[in-house]
Amino acid sequence: MATVLSGMRPTGRLHLGNYTGALENWLEYQKQYRSFFMVADLHALTTDLDTGQISQRTREMVIDWLAAGLDPERAPLFVQSQVPEHAELHLVFSMLITLSRLERNPTVKEQVRDLGLDETVTYGHIGYPVLQAADILLYKGDLVPVGEDQAPHVEITREIARRFNNTFGDVFPIPQAKLTRFARFPGVDGQRMSKSLGNAVNFTDPPEEIRQRLRKAAIDPERVRQDDPGHPEACTVYTYHQRFNSADDVAVVEKECRAGPRVRGCFDCKMEAADRISEHFAPARERRATLEADPARVDAILQDGNQRARETAHQTMREVRSALGLGGTQRIAGRG
Repeated sequence: MATVLSGMRPTGRLHLGNYTGALENWLEYQKQYRSFFMVADLHALTTDLDTGQISQRTREMVIDWLAAGLDPERAPLFVQSQVPEHAELHLVFSMLITLSRLERNPTVKEQVRDLGLDETVTYGHIGYPVLQAADILLYKGDLVPVGEDQAPHVEITREIARRFNNTFGDVFPIPQAKLTRFARFPGVDGQRMSKSLGNAVNFTDPPEEIRQRLRKAAIDPERVRQDDPGHPEACTVYTYHQRFNSADDVAVVEKECRAGPRVRGCFDCKMEAADRISEHFAPARERRATLEADPARVDAILQDGNQRARETAHQTMREVRSALGLGGTQRIAGRG
């Protein structure tokens, strides 16, 4: 069975974009693959050194993972920093790649530009893909689910795995990118949903809060006059219907929208979308309430996940040290 590792930085409660872009895929991965799901708290340090909220954000995020349906019996849920082998393997891998190669990574170049970090960019930020390679290869990941913008990171992982194997002996698989359509789900303002933009709707929010958020949702910009027919393909609210309403109801929404506001008004359309979202996530809200009332259970799930991840990581690092001849072990025969 192929192995998959996926992770998220600890950001607290998750929104609809997190669900459609990642969590939905994870629910399928845990059935199809040997899966590991990681809280990437070390990665969070690359852009924010304010760590005061990391612990609480980790807990809130993991509760949402569980509420969405991740099964810790099938796949360990663990915290990156609690498995020290991530840092150890990262150090080894940092010796196998040049700085100029990392600086050519288009994803990091874009982040440095967008965040205005040209004069303050750290090694940790430039070396982000090296730590990511350690995350993947520590569990001998065969498949790496990514969107197209992250594909260059996977290529760096493949380069590092090949160089290690060619130099010290075969330890790691050469992972393949599993290109996934990480939907750019719109926020209530029509831009990509993001907490930093203040346009997010958390998928476990209470129904009334979801209704309040959707009151502000952007509507058809092509409707100039009040009685103009609608253009659902240009409307954020219609996107919500497409994702969380039934196919038959979506067809009705489209037909009525094109007929104009005398048939379907924008406010009623928003409230219907809010209700469909609330209905879709009603089981998740119930699970979240149960988990919030039992913090010891969440702690136990993470402790178990950390331990299971450590066991796998420890075995991999035993092979790495043996291949390198470190720690008093005799080096296995390499190719280089």
